[in-house]
Amino acid sequence: MAEKSSIFDMIGPIMIGPSSSHTAGVVRIARAAIRILGCQPETAEITFYNSFARTYEGHGSDRAVIAGLLDFKTDDLRIKESFRYADEAKLKYTFKSVGNASAMHPNTLKLNLSSGNRQVEVVGQSRGGGVIRIVEVDGFPSDFSANLHTIIIQANDVKGSIAFIADVIAHDDCNIATMTVSRRGRNQEARQFIEMDTALKPLTLEYIRHLSWIKNITYIPNIE
Repeated sequence: MAEKSSIFDMIGPIMIGPSSSHTAGVVRIARAAIRILGCQPETAEITFYNSFARTYEGHGSDRAVIAGLLDFKTDDLRIKESFRYADEAKLKYTFKSVGNASAMHPNTLKLNLSSGNRQVEVVGQSRGGGVIRIVEVDGFPSDFSANLHTIIIQANDVKGSIAFIADVIAHDDCNIATMTVSRRGRNQEARQFIEMDTALKPLTLEYIRHLSWIKNITYIPNIE
């Protein structure tokens, strides 16, 4: 009897599955998430919504997200065996599915990641063709693609802080492509999500990091 084949048996050097939304986009969301966490996670709770919830096993999204959490690129042939590599890396993970989340994009993925005392919750959308949007981080609305250099600033809601950061970036000869700002409430914790056309200098990052009202910054170079 012929051995049963899977969708990954025909993987070539570029295509990693039957759908870029369900594979390449998922890999990229996970790779963005581990950069927001700042390291490879020890545990991951992975929730698929809507179309993803119904097809994630058959389309290989489960293997793709684990591959992304291991920082495999979208054309990495190890994706088809990502579960084995996750076991070797001692990555503990669980899958959940929510099939009827009408307020969410059809291809939505939520990742709750932890490593030591670090934790992050990231919600991403796979838009097709490997294009993604990170739409929420730790409950703060965001809107960035991980295609550009991105800085995430966690800060106190200080008067004039948005203009100040924009001016610092401009003095580093960087052009801001997009900026999303959200806060818990007036004078409470705020997040700035800023995409830039070029990289910030390390000295600029250190200057921002040591401002008295800054709690934390995360810098994400563009993810290929």
